[in-house]
Amino acid sequence: MRILIFIFVFFTLTACDSGVKHVALGSLERERIAHTATINEVVVSLPVAQGSMVSKGEVLVQLDDTFQKSQVLKALADVDQAVANYDKLRKGAREEEIAAASANVAGAKATLLESEANYRRMQSMVKNNLASKANLDRALASRDSGIANLENTQEQLRELTSGTREEDVRFAKANLDAAKAVLAGEKKQLADLTIRATRDGILDNLPWNLGERVTQGSPLAILLAGKAPFARVYIPEPYRVKVKINDNMLVHVDGVDEPIMGHVRWISNEPAFTPYYALNQEERARLMYLAEVQLPDTAASLPSGVPAQVELP
Repeated sequence: MRILIFIFVFFTLTACDSGVKHVALGSLERERIAHTATINEVVVSLPVAQGSMVSKGEVLVQLDDTFQKSQVLKALADVDQAVANYDKLRKGAREEEIAAASANVAGAKATLLESEANYRRMQSMVKNNLASKANLDRALASRDSGIANLENTQEQLRELTSGTREEDVRFAKANLDAAKAVLAGEKKQLADLTIRATRDGILDNLPWNLGERVTQGSPLAILLAGKAPFARVYIPEPYRVKVKINDNMLVHVDGVDEPIMGHVRWISNEPAFTPYYALNQEERARLMYLAEVQLPDTAASLPSGVPAQVELP
């Protein structure tokens, strides 16, 4: 609708005054940046009023971060646990654990010696008919159990002195890396609950009120970026070849007595309306090319939306 109004005004002025045909019509604009919500939470603070100038990094909206802080604390605890497990595996067994295992081996050896001596006595007694065959079987079983117990304690000691397996260390390291990644994600979500300006500009709109629960993906703050506005105008087709990037052009703003010198920062290569190859020569002259003429920082106080016109070469 705005485009149609601009075209109507342009052709009306052209018909009334041949001197106005060297003017491109439009309005002052700024880049519109929408800061959106990443989660459904309640607005707890609006520290900046609408219409205020803000700097990059300044807090615009604060959402309730109570729950997310608890998630960060949980992720921190998981990282601490993973670090402790990884360090434990890298360092291997403590001296106290090795000493205890060595003592178990010594005890198993002593028990086995006693069992073997008892088995030999039973063999002699059975041979002399002083003990039953059952007693001999029990002595044999006790000796075999002692052998197995000694082998078991020796393997436990060997496991402690050989150190942790490389696979276990890699597994623990992977768990630690995963815990750190989760922590980074939780911290990022916590930071996203504090909406900060990503550029210098004007805080144009705060769609949500204090105490409201926002919906995920909805805009929380609308920022008009940049110190000074730019004139978004429509260049008539006959003048398109005369306008280039970085060209200096005079901009007339309604309510400002003197024209302002700006420079072309962008111009479209495609016409705004029907493609030129579908039009005859007379109709092609009515095509418009959207362009942006940046004003200097001295024009920072000018508001957006004000009609403007640019003198064409």
